[in-house]
Amino acid sequence: MQEKLPIFALIGASILWGLSWLPLKGINEMGIDGIALIFWAYALLSLVITPLLIKNFSIWREHIKMMLLIAFFGGGANLAFTYAIINGEVIRVMVLFYLLPVWGVAGGRIFLKEHIDRWRYLGVFLAISGAFLILGGFEALNAVPSWIDLIALVSGLFFAMNNLLFRAAQAIPVSSKLGSMFFGCFTLATLFLLAGVEQFPTEVEDNAWLMLSLYALLWLLVANIGSQWSVTHMEAGRSSIIIILELIAAVISATLIAGEIMTPLEYMGGGLIMTAAFIEAFRTKNDDAPVTTLN
Repeated sequence: MQEKLPIFALIGASILWGLSWLPLKGINEMGIDGIALIFWAYALLSLVITPLLIKNFSIWREHIKMMLLIAFFGGGANLAFTYAIINGEVIRVMVLFYLLPVWGVAGGRIFLKEHIDRWRYLGVFLAISGAFLILGGFEALNAVPSWIDLIALVSGLFFAMNNLLFRAAQAIPVSSKLGSMFFGCFTLATLFLLAGVEQFPTEVEDNAWLMLSLYALLWLLVANIGSQWSVTHMEAGRSSIIIILELIAAVISATLIAGEIMTPLEYMGGGLIMTAAFIEAFRTKNDDAPVTTLN
């Protein structure tokens, strides 16, 4: 059971991420724009994690390069994902984000030399096929990509790379890696505000800042700890596919709450993605079998 704990923790965190559009869009409607929202949320998270960063300084100071990479990719992933969810269509953004199994499995193979067996190839195929169907199949190719589409794609790529870095940096405590990611996101949001991409709101009710603070400390912190602790204890390919449960949670909630209508094709796609996620969640090391290659 203990070896399954990272799996179930990642499933719970993924559901939180998939439902995160609800508080994000609600807070945004109260007058706090995307980058300012990210700035404040990750400023709080950075403040909370600072004592642990100081405590573990003697450990992570030997791995400054890895910490900076996590700050860039992890911080960038969180900023891009949050901004895209706030400003885009929930289902479309989540589907584009969930091309990350391709990056995760490929990256795990290239950088971490992880084994890819038949089940994992099947999981990737089902996941990507499902995402393709949800996006509308070949009809999606007729749509002109927007900046939000590009940001959603970048968030998926950066998130997959961040997962690989978290797993590769086993010598660094998870709390320190989380701290680097939080400070990275906070720093990037600060730079965008200073560059004038968005203005920091000055006429917002206190309730909005209170809701944002509660979201950061009770929702966002738990989701980050759950997902990043889990991916540190799992193969990159497996975690990248389980995380697709975020997409299922987002699609179902957007349909039931936001009134977004799913077609039979989209339901079929969701079924394929759910199948891929559970193939990864419940397979064991004994299921691994080498894939025959041509010499």
